[in-house]
Amino acid sequence: MIDFDKMDGLAPGIVQDALTGDVLMLGFLNPVSYAKTLETGFVTFWSRTRQKLWMKGETSGNRLRVISASTDCDNDTILFRVQVEGDGLVCHEGTVSCFTRPIEMGTKGSVTEEANG
Repeated sequence: MIDFDKMDGLAPGIVQDALTGDVLMLGFLNPVSYAKTLETGFVTFWSRTRQKLWMKGETSGNRLRVISASTDCDNDTILFRVQVEGDGLVCHEGTVSCFTRPIEMGTKGSVTEEANG
């Protein structure tokens, strides 16, 4: 059972390409969108801005067919491993993944610095 209470009725849904392992996007689900996802086999989110159900790819054709799903150890986040239908461009900006903007990290406390001790 997914714990929707921790985030006021929502749970984050991480979407990962089942073939490549790439993280494609993050959205939020409520109990209704979660049930719809289980019923249809396609990831359906709750749009926080539009306050309505939103099946990813409904208009673009880039639907997210669920291959497998799992929850984290706290049962408050869902990981969907998916096969993307359509042209594979999941992000509304026309890219495969929504995670395309690098963040520059400082050197202090970086993994490389810590590894070199």
